[in-house]
Amino acid sequence: MSEQETTIALVGHCRPDSFAMRSALGRYAPRAVFVDVNDSAALAAQSGASALLVNRVLDGRFGTGNGVELIGSLPEEQRRRATLVSNLPDAQAEAVALGAVPGFGKSEMYSDKAKDTIEGLVGARADG
Repeated sequence: MSEQETTIALVGHCRPDSFAMRSALGRYAPRAVFVDVNDSAALAAQSGASALLVNRVLDGRFGTGNGVELIGSLPEEQRRRATLVSNLPDAQAEAVALGAVPGFGKSEMYSDKAKDTIEGLVGARADG
């Protein structure tokens, strides 16, 4: 991939949710490439992704099933590009306290909140 391409890593999402997120969120970053990340090796390979959309309850092999814990284990630079996908305010607050961008829940994928989050994370690269 060239440096101009924007990558959005869907971290720990099941196939149906991943498909739904690509469909819903792709409208906010139409030139972005979505990549499914379901284990630690794939996450390491996506260290340069523009955005990491981390599921609260992880589907895959990460050494933890908790998305907030996973965010906390990321290097600081990656945490600034991570957001938690969860409808639970307490989980969102924990992720933000760890350095993540305020996120949104799956029920909010078509909302202005999701649009603002995605555009904020990848807007500059997607327009570049």
